[in-house]
Amino acid sequence: MKILCVADHIDPLVYSTQVKHRFRDVELVLGAGDLPLEYYSFIVSSLNVPLLFVYGNHNLSQLDYYQGKSTSSEFRNIDDHMKFKNSVGATFLEDRHHKHGRLLVAGLGGSMRYNGGDHQFTEFQMLMRIFGMVPRLWWNKVVHGRYLDILLTHAPPRGIHDREDKCHWGFKAFLKFMKWFEPRYLIHGHIHLYELNEVRRSVYQKTEVINCYDHLILEVEDD
Repeated sequence: MKILCVADHIDPLVYSTQVKHRFRDVELVLGAGDLPLEYYSFIVSSLNVPLLFVYGNHNLSQLDYYQGKSTSSEFRNIDDHMKFKNSVGATFLEDRHHKHGRLLVAGLGGSMRYNGGDHQFTEFQMLMRIFGMVPRLWWNKVVHGRYLDILLTHAPPRGIHDREDKCHWGFKAFLKFMKWFEPRYLIHGHIHLYELNEVRRSVYQKTEVINCYDHLILEVEDD
């Protein structure tokens, strides 16, 4: 299975009239945050495949709608909320699980808390979010023989692909997640790559950690 992973920057190779031809074999799209919903909508409508996404620490104007926190008058009832969510054609994956074929995917968006802004978390808060996912992870293990295939995040794990400024620190909680639940992949964004020789893929324990800034094609065995 070919998966198109995108994050942080509207890539002209994706946002193109050639997108259908260039990514014709893609079966799934993963969005790792800091991208406008209109971009996801373009990808979905162009490729006609499922898109799963998490939010980062930017482009958050519509986050409340997906979290059910909006009190805007334009959403008078639950049907209005559902129409909004479905209008983009993408699936919000924050603190949720999704099964695509045999592929098990879960999402944890947001960044390290650095200035008190929206969708920023302390280490403890991120760890609590992970604990909230444990019942479903154990269910996956019992039913499917494994906890998870892909963890989709915005921030990287601490010490892997992250930076020294607090805004771009990774989470130590993700290191614990990989030790405990052994996903095949942790796919993240947040860390911009400007040179071809910058590290994009690393291995930690049994997990390959991948920075999908701009875009990246991941080939996964779905057996």
